[in-house]
Amino acid sequence: MSIFVFISIGCALGFQFPVVHNKTSTASQDNVKVSLAFGLAIATMAQSVGHVSGAHLNPAVTVGCLLSCQISILKAVMYIIAQCLGAVVATAILSGVTISLQNNSLGLNQLASGVHSGQGLAIEIIITFQLVLCVIAITDRRRGDITGSAPLAIGLSVTLGHLIAIDYTGCGMNPARSFGSAVVTKNFKDHWIFWVGPMIGGAAAAFVYDFILSPRTSDFRDRMKVWTNGQVQEYDLDGDDTNARVEMKPK
Repeated sequence: MSIFVFISIGCALGFQFPVVHNKTSTASQDNVKVSLAFGLAIATMAQSVGHVSGAHLNPAVTVGCLLSCQISILKAVMYIIAQCLGAVVATAILSGVTISLQNNSLGLNQLASGVHSGQGLAIEIIITFQLVLCVIAITDRRRGDITGSAPLAIGLSVTLGHLIAIDYTGCGMNPARSFGSAVVTKNFKDHWIFWVGPMIGGAAAAFVYDFILSPRTSDFRDRMKVWTNGQVQEYDLDGDDTNARVEMKPK
């Protein structure tokens, strides 16, 4: 998580001096560059550590996987704590690296001028919904029609979310990432949006996939076994289906 935050936010910071009519203009942000940085960083980390932990780098994704019976409650809690701590550490390091940068917000997510909290919340729900839906679908081992690179697909989903939301909210689809910047800058204005929105989006994605797009036949007791024990492979959540869903790692 620290590596991901350092790379992605670090790309959004820096000194830029575009030349216009032979004069240096004020710094401008390149949304495409930032979006690609976040997407490529998440794809790289997912490819690197996906086989170890499932590459959980977003609390909203972790909650979606929890509700979709991929991990236990204890593991989800520990993942989220690690994600938040990693984000704070990386943002603090960036604060020292970019200490000479004027008006350095360290990637703080805030609502753009004219954007109301309700609008910002809706945007965060939608962009996180598409991300978590992508992750849950890719990691569903019941399906045999999924080909290609899972990390790349997730990275592209993150990129799309940033392309949509940067100009409105700064794109807070990752609550831990938002938390790191808020802690280091000591600015929690509208911070609740960047937790509530992604968590609702992640939970909604799990519900839609598990009950509408790819319904399960398991009952609540089977789900409780996974949430409490976390040993997904030991439980047949779909009756005769022996390919139970697991995290993005080999059995």
